[in-house]
Amino acid sequence: MSTASASPGTRAEGTGATSREPLIWIDGRLVPKSEAKVSVFDHGFLYGDGVFEGIRVYGGRIFKLGSHLDRLWQSARFIRLEVSRSREEIDRAVRETVVANGLTDAYIRLVVSRGEGTLGLNPFRCPRSTVIVIADRIELYPPELYEKGMRVIVAKRPRIPIAALDPSIKSLNYLNNILAKVEAIDAGVLEAIMLNMDGEVSECTGDNIFAVVGDRLLTPPKEAGILHGITRRFVMEDIAPACGLRAAESRMRLADLRAADEVFLTGTAAEIIGVTHIDDAAVGGGRVGPCTRRCTEEFRRRVARSAPED
Repeated sequence: MSTASASPGTRAEGTGATSREPLIWIDGRLVPKSEAKVSVFDHGFLYGDGVFEGIRVYGGRIFKLGSHLDRLWQSARFIRLEVSRSREEIDRAVRETVVANGLTDAYIRLVVSRGEGTLGLNPFRCPRSTVIVIADRIELYPPELYEKGMRVIVAKRPRIPIAALDPSIKSLNYLNNILAKVEAIDAGVLEAIMLNMDGEVSECTGDNIFAVVGDRLLTPPKEAGILHGITRRFVMEDIAPACGLRAAESRMRLADLRAADEVFLTGTAAEIIGVTHIDDAAVGGGRVGPCTRRCTEEFRRRVARSAPED
């Protein structure tokens, strides 16, 4: 892998930030952000034809990188996209980009688009996919919401059916999510619960959703039309047992969420954040509950100590 002549910025003490222009990895080269460009004929730009992953870095360790790469390749197979770089090359590219930008705590956006082609829809006229790695920072929700909890709404727009475009494919086509996000923003909140065509709880626009009922931690299954979140799985397999909760998949309706002891969301950028209101109705007494707090504390303790990379 070659790098551009631009050198990485100097990290500001204690922040992991860089004082120079960020470097972006594009098809084997690190280039300054101002020079990071793709063709207007790239089908990722023209048609949203591609896949991506959002990945976190904690203390220089790339959280669940192996699981993210597994999902990236699975999504690519679903849409018959051949990734132009090997898994080993992309693993190195992700790490190289983080180091080149002097980051120890960061958010990575890994994108594989169909690549440059014609103005027609035919994806097989794109001879080579485009691979991009961006390492930067992200703050999805204000810090005070993690303490006080957040209000969400129920989107009027349903989740796209699995038969039309399986939400388990993490594709570049996020318009269904974006339009539901617009509903949330119009309502003065930052997230919306999406229901599937049968009226069941699916997920939020960018997060998975959990309900605490007694000592059970419930979350919608694949059949409800969800993305198989990496943080979702980590919470189910590692965090919940450590906090004395029995995690399971369960089909749910809004009434189930509203009757739950607690509700919280999970996501790579969001981590774990409590929900206190759904529309105008309070959940769990309108406060962040003890199970949510325990899960959040356990999650943060684990990633701060030694974030797992598998």
